[in-house]
Amino acid sequence: MKKIAIAIHGGAGTILKQDLTPELEAAYLSGLQKALDNGYKKLSGGLTAIDAVLQAVIDLEDNILFNAGKGSVFTKTGKHEMDASIMDGKTLEAGAVAGINSIKNPVQLALDVMKHTEHVMLSGQGALDFAATKNYALQPDKYFYAEQRYKQWQLVQDTDTVALDHNIQVKDKKFGTVGAVAVDSDGNIAAATSTGGMTNKQFGRIGDSPIIGSGTYANNNTCAISCTGHGELFIRAVTAYDVSCLMEYKGLSLQEAMHIVVHEKLVRIGGEGGMIGVDNNGNTALLFNSEGMYRGVRNSEGMNEVKIYK
Repeated sequence: MKKIAIAIHGGAGTILKQDLTPELEAAYLSGLQKALDNGYKKLSGGLTAIDAVLQAVIDLEDNILFNAGKGSVFTKTGKHEMDASIMDGKTLEAGAVAGINSIKNPVQLALDVMKHTEHVMLSGQGALDFAATKNYALQPDKYFYAEQRYKQWQLVQDTDTVALDHNIQVKDKKFGTVGAVAVDSDGNIAAATSTGGMTNKQFGRIGDSPIIGSGTYANNNTCAISCTGHGELFIRAVTAYDVSCLMEYKGLSLQEAMHIVVHEKLVRIGGEGGMIGVDNNGNTALLFNSEGMYRGVRNSEGMNEVKIYK
């Protein structure tokens, strides 16, 4: 059996120890560990990398501490618009949804787009129409409501400012996009990402999370990547696919390729954030150029850790 591994993230940005109470820090670490354990359980039980990343991201979407699913940030009009994607490194099949509301687990709908349509991405009302054909239960707005997210939005509501929620200075502030990457016992890899986007975003803004090649990418020949940060810059840098290209065409290792993208290419254009990656040999890397990134990694060689700060 090949080495199995899973890595997860819950957002990156200005995450400082002095801004988190001990209780909140413990809650974040516990939430990360639960998602990591449940995803790893799929791998150790012989299930696929897709099963593992799906489970981990669902756990993070269900946790109000993270900006995805429950607890998503508020748009300019006080609504929630969520994005998600998932990709299978074995087949290069992918599914994504963008600008949706009312769906408890956007990553599950992204998987259904991959499995049950001829498309890769569905958006807005069309994605909800598709969800109806799969008998998804729609959640009321109050399901997604988080008091601290609302306070964050109040700080910028009357401006044209959009903000990464982890960079808005609110006591006990809550942070970001979630994602997972994994390699299973057959050496197949997968990636998934989900987000509520940016606080006070306007005009149906969509970030990198649902865009294959920017926020999410998986290819058995190279790597699986899930990104978090300032989405516009990650789109412009095509970050997830760029890591794969550096590995494929320059022969770089996962760590080397991710380092170039996170600490050189993104920095040059002012892109803040990070990414997690895995290759088909079970190597993992979790890199960020911000103050912190909620993250965790577990593998069949005994590694099991969750961290927040540098």
